[in-house]
Amino acid sequence: MDIFGLVLVITVAFGFAYTNGFHDSANAIATSVSTRALTPKAALLMAAVMNLLGAFLGEGVAQTVSKGIIATPSGSHGMVILWSALVGAIAWNLITWYFGLPSSSTHALFGGMVGAALAGGTTVYWSGLLDKVIIPMFTSPIAGLALGFLVMVGVMWIFRRANPHRAKRGFRMAQTVSAAAMALGHGLQDTQKTMGIVVMALTISGHYSGSNIPTWVKISTALVMALGTWAGGWRIMRTLGRRIIELDPPQGFAAESVSALILYVTSYAYKVPVSTTHVITSAIMGVGATKRVRAVRWGVAKDIVLGWFITLPAAGLVAAIVFWISWAIVG
Repeated sequence: MDIFGLVLVITVAFGFAYTNGFHDSANAIATSVSTRALTPKAALLMAAVMNLLGAFLGEGVAQTVSKGIIATPSGSHGMVILWSALVGAIAWNLITWYFGLPSSSTHALFGGMVGAALAGGTTVYWSGLLDKVIIPMFTSPIAGLALGFLVMVGVMWIFRRANPHRAKRGFRMAQTVSAAAMALGHGLQDTQKTMGIVVMALTISGHYSGSNIPTWVKISTALVMALGTWAGGWRIMRTLGRRIIELDPPQGFAAESVSALILYVTSYAYKVPVSTTHVITSAIMGVGATKRVRAVRWGVAKDIVLGWFITLPAAGLVAAIVFWISWAIVG
């Protein structure tokens, strides 16, 4: 059971990384595609490559995932908990992808971990969940909204006398850099979450006892995430790129730059796993509000934010149900 369980959990973890890639590819490229700064194919290729590179830039978030949310369970019981957590997260990713809702793969994973741990009688580190997940879930979108608004105001003031057509052309070129920075930050943040789960599985099975992330885990997870990103999440891309607000190149550049900055700061300074979806969506709302408040389609924004709040409990409930069924079969 140990070897079979290990292989099964790692395989499902890679499945989660793949769904994370195509579910969240819109985060990195929706703005640059909607403003026609990049063609869809070029944007996806760029995002896949930058996601791959971002996976090798840090380990802090992975350490938080593997050690800071739930106690490491043991034996086959622990494998079933991880399996259930991943299935819950994947299920929620697929549901929200189908409806084109930019929900958080990050919080789907954490919801699955908590739900499966509670169902399996494993300790949940509530203080860690609060500090590393719940508080950043609120503060990162607020930061994205505020900084997006302020940066866009600054851009409008600096280029207030510029020729509009020339400025837009320049910002369209600049978006290739800001979109790449956003994709790099997405790789830095999101690949580490799957790495943390794989390390937990290796630790439970007794195949690893170190504190760092093995190189093969980094490479394999990064490749799977990149492949998922290349597959593209077109349903969600339409929501981010056009349904919230019609973006122009300066707005797209501001939103991507702010989002990338938040991802780097939270990864290196705080080592907290934040949602790239929450960050880019709120930044888009912030830059859009500088045009006029009514330019943002707040009805669409409300549905998106509602999806953020139900992600944790919904994925947790699915994971708990999967655990009860799975443990009844193998326990």
